[in-house]
Amino acid sequence: MGGNYERGLYHQLMEVMERLDAVEKESKTEIKHLNDEISHLKKENQYLREENQLLRDDNARMKSILDNNSSNTSQPPSTDQKGGKPVNLYNGRKKTDRKVGGQKGHKGITLTKKAVEEKICSGKYHHQVQVIGNPTGKTYITKYEVDLNVVPVITEIRIYADEEGHYAIPFEYHSDVVYGANIKAMAVTLYSEGVMSNDRIASFLNAVSGDELNLSEGSIYHFCKNFSKKSESSIMHIEEELLNQSVVATDATVITVNGEQKYIRNFSTVKSVLYRARKDKTLDTMHKIRFLENFTGILVHDHETALYHFGIEHAECNVHIIRYLRKNTEDSGNTWSDQMIKLLCEINQERKKREGKGAFFLEASVITEYKNR
Repeated sequence: MGGNYERGLYHQLMEVMERLDAVEKESKTEIKHLNDEISHLKKENQYLREENQLLRDDNARMKSILDNNSSNTSQPPSTDQKGGKPVNLYNGRKKTDRKVGGQKGHKGITLTKKAVEEKICSGKYHHQVQVIGNPTGKTYITKYEVDLNVVPVITEIRIYADEEGHYAIPFEYHSDVVYGANIKAMAVTLYSEGVMSNDRIASFLNAVSGDELNLSEGSIYHFCKNFSKKSESSIMHIEEELLNQSVVATDATVITVNGEQKYIRNFSTVKSVLYRARKDKTLDTMHKIRFLENFTGILVHDHETALYHFGIEHAECNVHIIRYLRKNTEDSGNTWSDQMIKLLCEINQERKKREGKGAFFLEASVITEYKNR
């Protein structure tokens, strides 16, 4: 009896141990699966955290853009947003009753018959005659038509050898066929003044010549590059002249370079203008402009906040000030801003009136009166 009990107990114990072994194996397998799943979830969680941070950063960036306005950036008031819509939709220019074209009293620049005849006599105009009607009549009246006839002109350069048989070929004639000064001047003018791309300049000049010039985009590039090198001393002279001025105006114009938005900034007085091409209008970019770093006068601009780090004093463009004041009147219904516009315009007219008489300043008493008002 005792032996059977012990054997039964032993078998039960062995069964329990086998079950425990099976459970342990299953547990290890399950734990391994759980560990693998936890590791996968950790990686997924890290990825989601990183993605969430990117979304947070992007959201902050977009919020910053939406919060930008003319009070905290150099943007004009017309870009301010309110309720998802621009708040400044009006055109800053006021409508007038004046007709389109030259106004009464304005000195015209149209060619006169006398001026044309003088240019014909001087040889500045090529002259040809076109007949309308019966040419056997004794009397006729004359009308002039001014036009352009663009025809390629070929100048053959003959370079003779010296006594020793050597040819002193000037550098500008390094190739058998080169383009002349007029073509280069037109290309550079269209590039700098017209702000045209190289391919459009080449297409335009080829077209006006009847497609006989065969200019390439590369040729235009080299014309402008060589002009840039030759004009360095002149540009430095302009910059030095502007540095000696007490007041200099500046503004930036948007241009597109290879599909990207860039800027051309000018620094100007009545007599001189200096241009600088820049990728943006940030403070770091401004610091790379030598003129700004060295200028110790008054800068006139349209409230670009980065520009307040340069010069000794600043003046805002009066046109922009008037826009701010007019916007204040429209948004708030204030009357003082309209009165301020009238006062500023009155001061400006007084200044122009005095300049017309040779006086380029206002007396201290007049300035005090304007300040009090």
